[in-house]
Amino acid sequence: MPPRPDRPTGPADERPRVARFTRAEHRVHQATATLMALCVLTAGCLYLPFLAELVGRRALVVTLHEWSGILLPVPLLLGLGSRALRADLTRLNRYGPHDRQWLRAALRRRGGRPAGKFNAGQKLYAAWIAGAVLVMLGTGLLMWFTSLAPLAWRTGATFVHDWLALGVVLVIAGHVWKALGDPESRRGLRTGSVDAQWARREHPLWDHESNAP
Repeated sequence: MPPRPDRPTGPADERPRVARFTRAEHRVHQATATLMALCVLTAGCLYLPFLAELVGRRALVVTLHEWSGILLPVPLLLGLGSRALRADLTRLNRYGPHDRQWLRAALRRRGGRPAGKFNAGQKLYAAWIAGAVLVMLGTGLLMWFTSLAPLAWRTGATFVHDWLALGVVLVIAGHVWKALGDPESRRGLRTGSVDAQWARREHPLWDHESNAP
């Protein structure tokens, strides 16, 4: 009986692999993750008293937080020169019936989760984090440049900025948690390729999606 295609049949280094990400996409992800981590860490130092006392140098922390936030969209904007990145952004922004099926199965913790190159959870995460970054950037600018808006606007911006920041931290924590549980996915981002059997099991519609007009 031949081996099942969704199970490893030999050492990981000897099994067939398929290209998933380019070097440009890896660099965009790495730079964005670094800036986001700097934003989160400096925010913690500004809002949590024990971290503020431990780190000190509040003026420097404020400057790092402001500029890491301003620069956060830059890696993605620069990466738009990559055809592969633009193609993946299109995939992330395209939803189909299989995405609803994936979400229903995920909520019920069942198998049978059809996905293209990106599953519905990854698409929702990408959309949510992109929107959150834009809102955080806008509210942050109102807080930074106090002459841009009246006091009532700045007060509202501070409220939105602070609570959305908490949401961002929780969502990113979930993203990291899922990544820690999927070493092949992390390996694909790091090396650019993934195990072919993993791809067929986790993203069975990937080939069909690539051939679609």
